[in-house]
Amino acid sequence: MRGSVKDGQTISSEVISLSVKGPGLQRMVLVDLPGIISTETIGMASDTKNSITRLANNYMSNPNAIILCIQDGSVDAERSNVTELVSKMDPHGKRTIFVLTKVDMAEANLHDTDRIQKILDGKLFPMKALGYFAVVTGKGNADDPIDLIQKYEEDFFRNSKLFGNGVFKATQTTTRNLSFAVSDCFWKMVKESVEQQADTFKASRFNLETEWKNSFTKMREQDRDELFEKARGEILDEVVNLSLIPSQQWEDNLTKYLWSQMSNFIFDDVFLTAAQAESVGGFNTTVDVKLQQWAEKELPRQCVNIGHDVLLDEFQGLIEREQKSRSYDPITNDLKMQVVQACRTRHQWDTKALDSLRVIQTQALQDRNVPDKQQWETAAKFMENVIRKELEHQESELNSNLNPSSWSKLFTFQGSTIEEKNRQQCVKELQKLLLNRQQLDKTTKHNYTFRSILDYDELTTVKKNLQAQKVDVSNDFISDLWQRVYKIHFLKRNLSTCLDCRRFFYYYQKGLSDQGLDCHEVVFFWRLKRMIEITSNAIRQQISNIETRRLEREVKEILDDFNTDETLKANLLKGKRVDLAEELKRVRQVQEKLEEFIVALNTEK
Repeated sequence: MRGSVKDGQTISSEVISLSVKGPGLQRMVLVDLPGIISTETIGMASDTKNSITRLANNYMSNPNAIILCIQDGSVDAERSNVTELVSKMDPHGKRTIFVLTKVDMAEANLHDTDRIQKILDGKLFPMKALGYFAVVTGKGNADDPIDLIQKYEEDFFRNSKLFGNGVFKATQTTTRNLSFAVSDCFWKMVKESVEQQADTFKASRFNLETEWKNSFTKMREQDRDELFEKARGEILDEVVNLSLIPSQQWEDNLTKYLWSQMSNFIFDDVFLTAAQAESVGGFNTTVDVKLQQWAEKELPRQCVNIGHDVLLDEFQGLIEREQKSRSYDPITNDLKMQVVQACRTRHQWDTKALDSLRVIQTQALQDRNVPDKQQWETAAKFMENVIRKELEHQESELNSNLNPSSWSKLFTFQGSTIEEKNRQQCVKELQKLLLNRQQLDKTTKHNYTFRSILDYDELTTVKKNLQAQKVDVSNDFISDLWQRVYKIHFLKRNLSTCLDCRRFFYYYQKGLSDQGLDCHEVVFFWRLKRMIEITSNAIRQQISNIETRRLEREVKEILDDFNTDETLKANLLKGKRVDLAEELKRVRQVQEKLEEFIVALNTEK
C-alpha cells in the first residue's frame, strides 16, 4: 500500500482493489475514500488536503455512485468536514445515505439526546439524504470476527436506552438495515437509469424507422447477416443452374476456347513448319512428331485449364445475367463477384482427368483416316474458317502498322511518320520478292515459294532496292516484316488449297491425286478438329459429372469462410442501406433487452 505513494506525497490516486464474492453479496463496487481533513499536520505533503478533496470529488461526482456519508457519532457535528462536500455533490440527496457510527460511544458520553434525534431525522446537518442510519462496527478490536461484531451491534441496540426512548428507530439501526437501504437505493437508481436508456433507445428507434421508410420505400429491412444469407442462396442457386446449361452450349464454348488458345501454336509451330517439307511424307512426319510431343506434355494441362476457365466463366455469366434483371438487388454484387474470384483461385480440376485426356487426345491426333465425305467436307470448312479468321487478323495487324488511324493523324496533326513510310516501302519490296519466287517456281519446277526463310541474297536484294528509293532500314527490320508478309501469303495459298480440296474426298479415298493436288492439309485439320471435339465432349462430361459438384462444395466453404470474417463482410456488403439496417437491428436489440430488464426488476420488487 505504501509502495503506491510517490516520494513527497501523502496519498495516491492509484486504486488498491479487493474482490469479495459470496452468496447474498451484491455485485457492487465499494470505494473507501480517505477522510476529509481540515488541517495538514507536520509530515504531510503541502497539497494533501486538496488532493483528498479532488479524489473524493472525482468519485462522488459520478451520477451512478451512491454516497455513504459517514459521520462519527462520538464527535461534535460542528467538526464534520464531509457534509458540506456531500451537499455540493448531491444537493437534493437523491443518491446519499447518511451513516452515524460509534453510537455506542455517543450513548456513553451522552449529554443531549436531541442532537442524535435531529441527526437521524436529517435536521441537524445542512444536507439531504435518502436515509439516516445508526450503526456500531464493533468494539474496535481488529481481530474480532464478523459474527461477534454483528452480535455486539444487535445486543447494543436491543439494550440501548436511546432505542427504548424512541431516539433509535428499528428501521434506522444496524448494518443489516443499512445494507438493505443501499441495495434498495442501488436498484432504484438502476431502474431509473434503465428506464431512461430505454426511452432514449425508443426515440432513436423511431427516428431510424422513419428514416428507413423515407429513404427505402417498399424495401424490407435486411441487416448484413440477412443480406449475406440471401446472397448465399442466390449464389448456390446459380451453381445448381450450371447443370441446366445445354450440353451443346458447353461444347461450343469449350471448342471456341480451345482453338483460341492453341491457334498460334498450330499455325506457327506446326502447320507453317511442316509446310516447309518438300514432300507429303515430310509434311506428315513433321506434323506427327510435333503433335505427339504436344499431346504428351502441354496439351492435357492446357485443356484442363481451359475447362476450369470455361466453368468459372459460365458461373460468372449466370450471376451477371441475373444482375441484369429488373427485380435484382445490386447490393450483393461485390460479395458475389468476390465469391467468383475466390472460386477461380481455390477450384482445382480433378487430377485424374489429365491422364484420360492425354490418352484420347493422342489417339485422335494419330488417326489420319477421314471416314466419310461429310467428315471431309466438315474438316475443309473448319480449315477454311480458321485460316480465314487468322488471315483477317494478320492483315489487320499489318495494316495497322502501315496505315495508322486517320483519326489518330487528325488528332495529332501529323501525317505518316518516316518509320511508317519505310515499313510501307519494305512491304512492297517483300511482296515483289514473293512474286519473283512464284515465277521462278513456274520456270524451274521448284518450290521456292514455300520457303519461310529469307536467305542472304534475297535480303541483300530487298535492302538495295530500298536504298535506291532512299529508304535505309536494318536487316532485322526487313526480317521482322518478312515474317508477317510471308505468313499472310502462306495463309492465302492454303485458303485457296482448302477451296480446291473441298470436294476431293473421292480422290483421297482412292489414294489418287488430281493434277498434283494432295490435300494433306485437310487431313491435318481434320485431326485437329476431331481432337478438339473429343476433348470438348470429355471436358463437358467432367464438368457435368464431377466439377459442378466439387464447385458447389467449394462455394459453400468459401461462403462459410466469408461469414466468419466480419471485416470482409462489412467491406463487401456496405452502403447507407446496410448501415441503417445494422443500426436499427442494434437499437432494437438493446431496447428489447432493456425492457426485459425493467420487467424483471418490477417482478423482483
